[in-house]
Amino acid sequence: METRLRELLKSGRVESRVVAPVPWFPSSAARWGEYAQFARTPRREQRNGLDVLHPRYVLLPKVGMTSAPLLMALGARAAIQQVIDEGFEFDLIDAHYYYPDGVAAALLARWFNKPLTITARGTDLNLIPQYPLPRRQIEWAARRADGSIGVCSALMDVLRGWGHNAQRLHVLRNGVDLQRFRPVPQAEARVAVGVAGQPLLLSVGHLIERKGHHVAIEALAALRVTHPEARLVVIGEGAERAALQALAHQLGVAEQVQFTGAVPNADLYQWYSAADALLLCSSREGWANVLLESMACGTPVVATDIWGTPEVVAQPAAGRLVPQRTGAAFAAALADLLSGDVDRAATRRYAEGFSWQATTEGQLALFESILSKAERHA
Repeated sequence: METRLRELLKSGRVESRVVAPVPWFPSSAARWGEYAQFARTPRREQRNGLDVLHPRYVLLPKVGMTSAPLLMALGARAAIQQVIDEGFEFDLIDAHYYYPDGVAAALLARWFNKPLTITARGTDLNLIPQYPLPRRQIEWAARRADGSIGVCSALMDVLRGWGHNAQRLHVLRNGVDLQRFRPVPQAEARVAVGVAGQPLLLSVGHLIERKGHHVAIEALAALRVTHPEARLVVIGEGAERAALQALAHQLGVAEQVQFTGAVPNADLYQWYSAADALLLCSSREGWANVLLESMACGTPVVATDIWGTPEVVAQPAAGRLVPQRTGAAFAAALADLLSGDVDRAATRRYAEGFSWQATTEGQLALFESILSKAERHA
């Protein structure tokens, strides 16, 4: 989201203010754990040259999921009025993530009488609509929006399947920062990160079930028959860490699995460059940025054939798609990938087709079209 906005602002044709509400939590209450960190978020900050306001909203226990959109909108209302009072009379609200943020933005667009676009990114349309009340709220927001944007076609297919106006549905895929994610000679990168192994595999993302790090560990165990020296590096933090470590011990590959914890985004290029393949064993994805990041560093991917992923991994140079989300299936796809001559330069060239320029131009065209229609109907 931040990268897309930053790239849009580079066009010089847009000005923006960011209102990013955060739940209110008491900072002194240790029992809230990591949620207490919300209390330490500044009320206002400058982030990469952007003015960002962080109003608070109350997140109610037990009913938080269904009440969050309204409470978020109420919390953000004063901040948006503040932006207007300071002289920034904006033309359009551009919201990201359909629920709860997009629904809250639809309320705000109605209160402030502004055009609205909402971008769907993944679980907001492929998981949350399983709950009846959130789905009804999402459908209302989609009808209110002047444009819905999906980071992949599969997400807009959801709204199309619900009968929403196809002329308001747009696909603007995420791009990749080709300067930040750049190839480094593999031997040099391995020295920099201090990891060896042949092949060296990565699994990157929050340590939660749907990201499938457990499948990656199972794939490593299955791969021992043909690649006994293989190693897996798991990058990320989350609630599943202890369970994943236990699984590695259970499968006898604990010495071949390294957990790094979280790694700054700016440092990931060295890990991607060091690896022979990235594994993304997710059960749900909209448009997974890690796929393009890895490929931009010359490293092919092996990923579950779900949702928007086939739109990212669309050529052999990109990697392999796996129809079954099992360790055995991923091991077989890995063995197939590694049995050939991996052309890392071809993988990088493929990723270069996913710059942000087309997305920026698409946004500008959409915004101009929406504002032109609004002027005609004023």
